Amino acid sequence: MVSVAVLSLATSCRLDEVPVSTATKEAVFTSESGMELYTNSFYGILPNTDTGVFQIDDDSDLVARNGVSTYLAPNALSPVTSGGWSWGDLRNINYFIQNAEQSNVSSKNNYIALARFFRALFYFNKVKQFGDLPWIDKPLDITDDKLYGKRDSRTLIMDKILEDLNFAAENITLKSDPSSTRITKNVVLAYKTRICLYEASWRKYHDEYGQQGSAAKWYQEVVAAADKITGHTLHQSAPERSYRELFITKTPYADETILAVTMDANLQVFSSANRRFISPTYGNRPSLTRDFIKMYLNIDGTAYTDMPGYETQQFQQEVKNRDLRLKQTIRSGDYKRTENGVPVIAPPNFTQTVTGYQPIKWSYDERFPYDDESRNDNAHIIMRFAEVLLNKAEAMAELGTMTSADWASTIGAIRKRAGITGSTLTSLPTKADPYLYNYYKGKFTNPVLLEVLRERAVEMIFEGLRPDDLRRWKLGELFQNSKTNGIYIPALGEYDLNEDGIIDVVFYQGTKPVSSNPKAAFVNIGAPNEIGKISLTNGTSGELIWNAGVRQWLDKKYLYPIPASDLERNPNLGQNPGW
Repeated sequence: MVSVAVLSLATSCRLDEVPVSTATKEAVFTSESGMELYTNSFYGILPNTDTGVFQIDDDSDLVARNGVSTYLAPNALSPVTSGGWSWGDLRNINYFIQNAEQSNVSSKNNYIALARFFRALFYFNKVKQFGDLPWIDKPLDITDDKLYGKRDSRTLIMDKILEDLNFAAENITLKSDPSSTRITKNVVLAYKTRICLYEASWRKYHDEYGQQGSAAKWYQEVVAAADKITGHTLHQSAPERSYRELFITKTPYADETILAVTMDANLQVFSSANRRFISPTYGNRPSLTRDFIKMYLNIDGTAYTDMPGYETQQFQQEVKNRDLRLKQTIRSGDYKRTENGVPVIAPPNFTQTVTGYQPIKWSYDERFPYDDESRNDNAHIIMRFAEVLLNKAEAMAELGTMTSADWASTIGAIRKRAGITGSTLTSLPTKADPYLYNYYKGKFTNPVLLEVLRERAVEMIFEGLRPDDLRRWKLGELFQNSKTNGIYIPALGEYDLNEDGIIDVVFYQGTKPVSSNPKAAFVNIGAPNEIGKISLTNGTSGELIWNAGVRQWLDKKYLYPIPASDLERNPNLGQNPGW
């Protein structure tokens, strides 16, 4: 198991120099232990406690948050403010590959395969950000022409990434890892489904590149890779807790978790999950939107948005008889937290949430010390089997090859784990859901694909995939045009959100009223578009609307600008379109 702290130490040296103090070049590349130790330095490329996956979806259409990011704020992202054009990690990887290929160690291909997996991941992250890139497969010196050359095409880069992934899948010797913290064949194959799905969608929906004809090949790669993964299944304990258990355990559930980063109290390595979701002052205070909550099916498999009067249903009723993942994702009903070992009813807290849909997916139930400090020690899942099933299902829906058996083993299995019943577990949908059709701006008409996208949103929320999904589907407009809406309020006044007989929140305008519960949250309803205030769609009734500030989408944001300082050093890079 590789801890976050060890990884940070392994990658802290200058990566354009040969490591000297703890190991000579000869010591590293003439022994298996030396190469294993060196490859540990590559793990720093993975998400860690500072770049936890649970933070990424804050910038998406499904989340209301404090403030507006540089990515979406008007005139904030530019060549001057852009970053990420850094190549130290790649030099470290290429240095290792070059020397390992000359080694006489019999197991060298295993470690070269590890390095090539991380090179593929490094380049994939760069492709998503910048598109065209220089392909570099060796450590460069200061006289190399490549340092000041043009970028290679995205097409070439993605072909090279696929070559690296295939080599890694064939040559990594570790099939699986009980700790879920090491790179294995299954990890490589799972990442291959993610990477190939991204590229397939990009080629299909970004028609400006003229590569729609090659999208099918990449969708087929997704299915083929998913089918090679063995030894993993969906985590099952009981429908009312199986889903959430995955995200609050210190030791990953290896049945479903393919790759995770674990915390270490002894090394003081923690995350800030509780603090980010619960603190009224720390971080983005992310809350889920009502438009997203509407995507959750009823427990019998029918669409919630097919119910008469759903538009004005209050929180207490809308969370009942729904997909059991809902109550494992937000505070609702009889949700409790513990204080000094005693269960305490914990309704949505409007000093912390701005929509009423307060996330619990990554948060511990214990109040102290996790709320007031960044001391979560639950593992961070980076890749799990449910995503592989969703990736496969989407690829098959796009290819038009989905059968009832395929549906039952992917979407049906995920829904069954969530307690959903009915024909939706085994039968392919034949009618496009009008709510989903309208939500996705009419882009998707295939009823099977629309249901796959419903499951992807619900199952993977706060796992860092949503912004990439919008970009690969060419639906960037949803970054700007989605409503940051909350629970429905029929009138100003007091509300008991979990029906325990205690008032939880008071909505008012003007003078703060007196409540039967002085500890209730008091929300002063603001005027429409009043920054930093909650308003109501009908003035004194309707859906809550959180006004965080103006979010702006421009199609040039599908790719980041090349940073001005790097472009100045090498004008041959050229700037991305629109920047």
